[in-house]
Amino acid sequence: MQKIVLLGDEAIAQGAIDAGVSAVYAYPGTPSTEITEYVLRSKEHKSGEVVATWTANEKTALEAAIGVSYAGKRTMACMKHVGMNVAADAFMNAPVTGVNGGLVIVSADDPSMHSSQNEQDSRYYGKFAQIPVLEPVNQQQAYDMMPYAFEMSERLNVPVLMRITTRLAHSRAGIVLGEKNPQNELSLPKNPRQFVLLPSIARTQYDMLLNNMPNIENESDEAGFNKYYEGSDKSMGIIATGIAYNYLMENFPEGIDFPVLNIVQYPLPKKMLTKLYNESDTIMVLEEGYPIVEEQLRGVMDNGKKIFGRLDGSLPRSGELNPNLVAKALKLEVPDINTVPKVVTPRPPALCAGCPHTDSYTALNMVMEEFGDGRVFSDIGCYTLAALEPLEAINSCVDMGASITMAKGAADAGLVPAVAVIGDSTFTHSGITGLLDAVNCKSPITVLILDNGTTGMTGGQNSQATGKIEDICKGLGVEEEHLHVINPIKKYHEENVAVIKKELEYNGVSVVIPRRECVITLGARIRAAKAKS
Repeated sequence: MQKIVLLGDEAIAQGAIDAGVSAVYAYPGTPSTEITEYVLRSKEHKSGEVVATWTANEKTALEAAIGVSYAGKRTMACMKHVGMNVAADAFMNAPVTGVNGGLVIVSADDPSMHSSQNEQDSRYYGKFAQIPVLEPVNQQQAYDMMPYAFEMSERLNVPVLMRITTRLAHSRAGIVLGEKNPQNELSLPKNPRQFVLLPSIARTQYDMLLNNMPNIENESDEAGFNKYYEGSDKSMGIIATGIAYNYLMENFPEGIDFPVLNIVQYPLPKKMLTKLYNESDTIMVLEEGYPIVEEQLRGVMDNGKKIFGRLDGSLPRSGELNPNLVAKALKLEVPDINTVPKVVTPRPPALCAGCPHTDSYTALNMVMEEFGDGRVFSDIGCYTLAALEPLEAINSCVDMGASITMAKGAADAGLVPAVAVIGDSTFTHSGITGLLDAVNCKSPITVLILDNGTTGMTGGQNSQATGKIEDICKGLGVEEEHLHVINPIKKYHEENVAVIKKELEYNGVSVVIPRRECVITLGARIRAAKAKS
């Protein structure tokens, strides 16, 4: 059997291809990006066998995937954990409609916030939506779970959520490939009203979901992915979910005497959980992310036995797990790996040398000297690094698209002028509606749409905004005389300062578009052109 080395993200992508997926949709977001990038590079996509596209945002990605499922084919939508918030409307309704072709949603969570604004745990979304959740231990299991996920989705008539975390997404392992399944044939839903969620229909569909819950719960006990390992030392039973199982076993290379329940499929496997609880004096819960299993265990089976985990302080409440934290929780001796030598100097992230955003912010900073601090609302992307030295140009970063709406709200509160800074990709992701609100209210704000022609923060994927920004702004009602495109280079610094200053003084909505290609994608394009010549 063929064996290849893949990232966890890539194992999921290859698993989906081999499971007969027909279409993959995503908005790029670390640590999920490489799933779709792998599919885009695949021969299956290049030949037209598998559709794969970047979308405007995570909601549109999932809705497109639901459309593929409606047509009877297998499909996958991929995003990072905060993207689940954007997709939540479609996500919460998809279990009520059910599926036709198998539908798998992959959410890559980011404990320790390596490149995110929070640590939220997508397993809660799965519980909220009442659907199966898969949380693989390693790359091989992530690959192996994909055909099962699609098959289970079709058999139980529900979407399936796969939740991974940064360490699994971005580490490599050898993967043994299985057989490749053919794609589903095109077929419409047998029930023509299945996807019509009018209240009268939705109530019936929701009852079907609730009646299906015993089958969904039974899968966790019977499918074979959750494992119960007997142990001779009953003084403690250990629950290790997903990748946390690896951290546990690294501390016991010769084998472990405690009984261990490795949970990689949800809802919780009740039979296995009851067995572990009944035969153990105490329980240790090891899970990457929020204490969802620990909370349920305390709520359902808290009959006086001591339960250790994140909630009682045995493990940190925030941040990633690692083998040493697990060892400390189990009272094992561990070396101190957290001491940083004095010779190591912290290196904060910074904008790339030659980044167009630097010149944009330099001009903006000069203008803002006249108006005072605390007036620049930013968004999520490379340009958010302007919060740090030496630029220190922005005052907020909350969520995708919030810059424009926060500036509008601040202006409503009397903070005039107010400035919003947003990237081209983020603008089409979730900034358009905020700009429409501002135009409708004639808000006194200036919006800088930093157009570098790509989704730079996640590796240079195509921007949905390329070549469209001015037309979008005009269509939303931005007055043409207050819509400007500038070239953010030092040569035009004084001219750019004058444009920004003039629009800050305008009592209405104005848009300034600093446009220059990202230096990273420019370099890649030049190298590719030289290679062809």
